[in-house]
Amino acid sequence: MTEAYHPHLAELTDASPLKGYSPEQLESTASEIRDVLCNLLATRTAHFASNLGVVELCLALHCEFDFRTDRLIWDTGHQIYPHKLITGRYHDFPTIRTQGGLMGYPNPAESDYDLFMTGHAGCSVSTAVGLRSGDILVGEPERRTVAVIGDGAFPSGIVFEALNNAGELEDDLTIVLNDNKMSICPRVGSVAGYLDRLRSNPYYTGLKSEIGKLLEQIPMLGDPAERFLAQMKEGVKAGLLGGMLFEELNIRYVGPIDGHDIGLLRKYLAMVRDMKGPVLLHVVTEKGHGYKPAAADPVYFHTPPAFEDRDGKPVTRKSDGLPAYTNHARDAISRAMSADGKVSVITAAMCQGNKLEPVREKFPDQFFDVGICESHAVAFAAGQCKSGARPIVDIYSTFLQRSYDQIFQEVCLQDLPVVFMMDRAGLTGPDGPTHHGVYDIGYMRMFPNMVVMAPGYAQELELMLTAALGHDHPCGIRYPKTSAMQLESEPLPIEIGKSETIREGDDGTIVAFGATLENALAAADLLDGELSIRVVNARFAKPIDVDMVRQAVTDGRFVVTAEEHTQVGGFGSAFLEAAVAERLDTRSIHIVGLPDRFVEHGDRNDLLHQCGLSPEALADRCRQAAKEAGIDHVLRSSTVSAD
Repeated sequence: MTEAYHPHLAELTDASPLKGYSPEQLESTASEIRDVLCNLLATRTAHFASNLGVVELCLALHCEFDFRTDRLIWDTGHQIYPHKLITGRYHDFPTIRTQGGLMGYPNPAESDYDLFMTGHAGCSVSTAVGLRSGDILVGEPERRTVAVIGDGAFPSGIVFEALNNAGELEDDLTIVLNDNKMSICPRVGSVAGYLDRLRSNPYYTGLKSEIGKLLEQIPMLGDPAERFLAQMKEGVKAGLLGGMLFEELNIRYVGPIDGHDIGLLRKYLAMVRDMKGPVLLHVVTEKGHGYKPAAADPVYFHTPPAFEDRDGKPVTRKSDGLPAYTNHARDAISRAMSADGKVSVITAAMCQGNKLEPVREKFPDQFFDVGICESHAVAFAAGQCKSGARPIVDIYSTFLQRSYDQIFQEVCLQDLPVVFMMDRAGLTGPDGPTHHGVYDIGYMRMFPNMVVMAPGYAQELELMLTAALGHDHPCGIRYPKTSAMQLESEPLPIEIGKSETIREGDDGTIVAFGATLENALAAADLLDGELSIRVVNARFAKPIDVDMVRQAVTDGRFVVTAEEHTQVGGFGSAFLEAAVAERLDTRSIHIVGLPDRFVEHGDRNDLLHQCGLSPEALADRCRQAAKEAGIDHVLRSSTVSAD
């Protein structure tokens, strides 16, 4: 990418010059942004269609507001790329989603234009209401606040909590509803239907304004005639004007308008900017706009694999890796639903991410997509379970956090056998700290009645799901965003709370929880001839295999636990708790997991190595543990190596 190729973007050290751009210059800048986005996808996977859809909206916002002082919150934040390109980060843009480079989401450490590091949907309106209220409290009421939220995130419960609060406070606030008829997959639910009806309303904003003025002239007579005319007025407004859902919440509704017409967007943004109280501007956009393949298939192009554009046709790079854990989970879910019609699967707008499209097609009556409403998904599952169904809640680990209270109150407290499939558990690589699923062991294992397990290889995942569906208590199964190792030998049957020894050894033991088993075995191979290492597949963090803990601590000279989860509250903590309860000597136990900080984005294998979980790092940790334990041949080996 060269400056000469994108002259407008190259000169923008911040977004302020956009205010002086001509319409032609703004259109040219929009073309440059789309070209940069297409070039990026030739090198790595990234959010694509959603960013293409907000190019004109982003430019118009920065033309009508000064977000060096005004407030701008992009809900979720995956559509932040155009915003980054015009706020002085064009020259660093090739580094996006690489370690040490720009983050694929908003990041205040990069720019004052980014206020919150975000990656989960639905919170923009709440934080915007708080920002506006805070500015008034500290004596800066001249600052304007804008929240941009997509129609896919709009049905989230927290959005309506925020709208309820905003309508009561009546503080000046602009909410831009970016309506592209999509979440990652096509959006679902009755709110989506309501927005569709608003989009198809034949009365454009100008006509609606005139009707509104006319209605205001209707005289109010005494009771009961006054009540009758008031009801008639509201009925006419609801029938002709649309937007009554928002108007009843004391939030003015404007729109819908074309979200790809920069001039029109500027006109309406300027109008709502100066309105008093909370205003919702309904903007209609097309996800993938400007690149025909993405507009035609916005689901695939939400976060497509790296591809090269050849004459307008994307050519995707082939991957030769083994099937991912997600694929094995999908297939296991499908077979479970086929075997038992009472088994259902519930997802929260992540049908594509969880690769459940074939399940949705094959079992439409057993498949439920509730939208970006994780709390509802879990409470909904509890209701199904209470009725005798066997629901599987299939949600990314990082998103399941949003339903913490429902896991406690509606599931565990009732001791209902809901099965949680926690996809993307562990490090998610370039998505970074907003998406790493590294807290689920901690927030799941503390609840009574809960079982927490993790497969160490491909064949084990279906065995665990079968065991969970046959267990009369809540169960969580975590698995990462990576390919699944195939074990050559036949796996042992799953028994709740029992581990599996994969490799024998006399000097020390690596106890691996989940997918770290593959690197643990590789580390043991690296140590062949140097140390004899037993490798245990822990399988369960709760209930933990106490017999395995006792044997590991007493039979060998040291124990290293390995997990792709924070050390705080994770599997290693559970291992230590069990060892203490058994009155074992814990001095030889070494816990390897993620540090007590937010791990940045980067290649997953690189991040694992930095956190001590690569084969080489685990082997080094075993050498250190052996040295501390006084194993002589390791000391001799270290001396020879040092000389």
